[in-house]
Order: sequence, then structure tokens, then C-alpha cells
Amino acid sequence: MSENNSCAFRTSIGGQALIEGILMRGPLKQAIVCRTEDGLVEKVEPLKFVKDKYPVLGLPFIRGCAIFLSSMVNGMKALSYSASLVPLEQQGEPDKLDKWIEEHFPAEQAQKLIIAVAVVLGLALSVTLFVFLPALLVGWIKPLTRSFLVRNLSEGAFKVAILLGYMKLVSMTGDVKRLFSYHGAEHKTIYCYEHGKPLTVENVRPESRFHPRCGTSFLLVVVLVSVLVNSVVRVSNTFARVGWHLLLLPIVVGISYEINRWCGAHDNWLSAVLSAPGKWLQRITTNEPDDSMIECAIRAMELVIPEEKGSDLWGS
Repeated sequence: MSENNSCAFRTSIGGQALIEGILMRGPLKQAIVCRTEDGLVEKVEPLKFVKDKYPVLGLPFIRGCAIFLSSMVNGMKALSYSASLVPLEQQGEPDKLDKWIEEHFPAEQAQKLIIAVAVVLGLALSVTLFVFLPALLVGWIKPLTRSFLVRNLSEGAFKVAILLGYMKLVSMTGDVKRLFSYHGAEHKTIYCYEHGKPLTVENVRPESRFHPRCGTSFLLVVVLVSVLVNSVVRVSNTFARVGWHLLLLPIVVGISYEINRWCGAHDNWLSAVLSAPGKWLQRITTNEPDDSMIECAIRAMELVIPEEKGSDLWGS
């Protein structure tokens, strides 16, 4: 596997693994390419940026939260679309809430509502696992509450342990293993493009599956930055601490996004140090893909590469 990460340039094109497919998002449009029994299915859509409507949401340290929420919504939509392409006999039964929504709302409105519920539940799970649970566990262990410094560091350690444990646990299931293999195909394809090589399976296959601008790496950066930002909290009550952590969360996300963005644009010792934890996490969240997955990623990439060369330059 190639470990040469010296790129001809850094692209702003990013992606997401789907169920038997890949989402690639370019500067002007996004493409979903999924493998079905009948071959590759393609869906290309123009991108709409919230900062175009509300310019303030494009400012540094503010844009992180806007991009994070937008990515969650778009990611859920893409996952839902890829799931709809799975043969009916392989699809599980929808849960009771989804059934109720489908029965009481028109199809298009029901789909939007189901996506909204999924995003809210995803955020609620994240808050429970990475904000409430660490604060609760540390609050139960009295020796860890004797000083605010020890308490903040202990909560941070629990957050990292929960994140790594959760990722490792879900990576052991068959469906997620394939999802993580598509994730690897996405990274390899982006690296091949950044190295200026023709997008072929033979060229993509030896590339590294560890990329510094990965979205899952961003999650680990959020956890680590939260340890520093939350160090300003000087209250002992667990529920009060959770409240303060939630209030500080937009600041944490904003700083984390800027760190990820800066690391993606630079190639020096500091960017290597800052991006190293995220790359370690990718040893769990990416697997080596097979050639059919690479073909899927290549096609998705081809569909979003802009006609104007260089217009997808990172940071442009």
C-alpha cells in the first residue's frame, strides 16, 4: 500500500460511504453511485450551500456547525437513497415510528420528516454518549472529582474510550465492514486523483486508505478539542456540567472544523501531529476495498470533477 501522501494538489472533493455505494461531493454537484443487481445506479444533483443564503454561516469558526449539520442531513438522505436500492427481500421492516409517519403524511413530506427524525436521534445519541455519559461516569468516581483539572481530563479520556469502543464494536458487523470498505475506496480514489494519476482500478488500488480530511477523523478532533474548551467549566453538579458542555459545543465544533481545514491545507510537522489521531481512528473506520468498490468510487469521482481545472482546490 502506498504511503506517499505528497499530492500534486489538495482537492475539496469529499465523500461518504453508503450501502453498496459512494457519495462524492464536488464544488458544484454531488454524485451517488451504488452497485445493484442490475449494475451501477447513478444520481447526480447540484449543490446548494447554506452560506449562499446566509453569508454569516460561511465565516470561520461559525461555518463548522453549519457544515456539520448540513453534512448530517445530506448524509442521511444519501444513506436513505442507497438503502432504497437494496432488493425488497433484503430490506428490514421499517420501525413503528417510520410506519406511522408514512401512514399519516404524503410520501415526499414523510421522507423529509423521517430524515429529520434520524438526524435528531443521531444528535441525541451523540450527546448521550459523548456529553452526558462521560460526565455521569466521572461523577460517580469520587477520586476523579477532587479537582476540576482531573475531572475534565477524566471526562475526555472516557469520551475517547467510548468513541473508540463504539467504532470498534460496530465495525465487527458484516454490513458495517462492507460500509467501511467503501470508505476505504473513497479515500484511495481521492488520493489517486490528488496525485494526478488517471483514475483506474490499478492506480487506485495501491493508494493509502488513510486521509487527513476524513469526516470520522473530525469526530475524534471534536472529542479532543472538547477537553480543552470544557476546561473552563468550574461547576461540580453533573447536570450543570452537561448543560455547560452543550452550550460550549458550537465553539468546540467550530474550532475542530478549522483545525481539520488547516491540516488539510498544510503539509508540515504540526499538521502531521494534529492529523495523526484521526488517521489512527481510520484503522477502524476504513477497510481495504475490492475492485468493484473501487470502480464505484471512481465513477462517483468522475461525475463531480469540475470542468474548470483547479476550481476544486482545497480552501478555494
